[in-house]
Amino acid sequence: MLLKGFEVELFTGTYAGKNVGVASAVTDELSDFVKEPDQRNIEYITVPDESYAVLKHALFLPRQKLRKWLDRQKLTILPGSTLSLGNTKIFERSDSENSYHSFIEKNYGTNVVTASIHINLGIENLSLLFSALRLVRCEASLLLALSASSPFLEGHATGAHSQRWIQFPKTPSNVPIFVDHAHYVAWIEEQLDQGEMQNERHLWTSVRPNGPERPHVLNRLELRICDLVTDIDLLLAITALLELRILNLKSNIKKYDPLEASSKTQEELAFLADENDLIAAESSLDANLSHWKDGKKINCRDWIKELLLDVTPLAKELDMFELLQPIESVLTNGNQSMIWLDSFSKGVSIQSLIQKGISEMEREENNFIQMNSTF
Repeated sequence: MLLKGFEVELFTGTYAGKNVGVASAVTDELSDFVKEPDQRNIEYITVPDESYAVLKHALFLPRQKLRKWLDRQKLTILPGSTLSLGNTKIFERSDSENSYHSFIEKNYGTNVVTASIHINLGIENLSLLFSALRLVRCEASLLLALSASSPFLEGHATGAHSQRWIQFPKTPSNVPIFVDHAHYVAWIEEQLDQGEMQNERHLWTSVRPNGPERPHVLNRLELRICDLVTDIDLLLAITALLELRILNLKSNIKKYDPLEASSKTQEELAFLADENDLIAAESSLDANLSHWKDGKKINCRDWIKELLLDVTPLAKELDMFELLQPIESVLTNGNQSMIWLDSFSKGVSIQSLIQKGISEMEREENNFIQMNSTF
């Protein structure tokens, strides 16, 4: 089992669904939270652990602490990964003295004002880490499709299932499939020299290596593509699927590493992965994607079902099979964006949908508290 941790970005606002920025005030009082460049976002980071039961507590506790703080201001946590009812014309700075925030506001504006989940998995073996990065880069679109929760922006349906991934500035625009650590270090240093990246953190792609001293000291894979998943059981299911894929890769590199098992070149794999990400952002589970093994078209739902079948023996062996069950529900009923868009097409307002999402988050937290008396 791998160590797993999360970076969770959230929007705050009113019970009517309007975004209200309070990040500076929250971080002054709650040490668990950190600022994003825009006030309307707030982030918390969980301590890495192998146990999914421990992770479930780690994901709920800060959310509950934030909710108690927000209650005093008559505010709440908002579902969704974009400014669904927010103003995209203004950037609400959380820290006017931060030069990196100034750079982000000037160059990207509110395109970066999104909420998401970053999933980190500990991998200290560098050879395995870069094999895992290649596999996950080529399958990241499937995880985006399961998590999609951003069909609205500024009071309108955008037509996409993950407006967040469409608008978020992928930087640099062309990221290769890394052969190994040396290739990654040389490429990062070249981007910094050319000004394509402002610092070693300025690599905004679907998945990237991470560690205490990037690019030289690395110890984990960071999946960055997922929209905000407010259903904690679904988030843990997506994480379990990701972990199982990496554990299968570890036992059979030749079968699962795209550099070993694909008929495509490195350049073709990078293009295919990026194209799949954008296609999944548009239509998520209904998308027709290109498989990394041979480039053949495959329906997103069918590909996810293939992955589930592939990891099932190991999932049962590690007593993780039940963790995956929320994914089956998403395949049957649709992800958050699809459910919202279906209701929206029948005349339900965006505000009503956001308000229902607020209530569902509160209910999930209350159920968790009732089931855990030591909370």
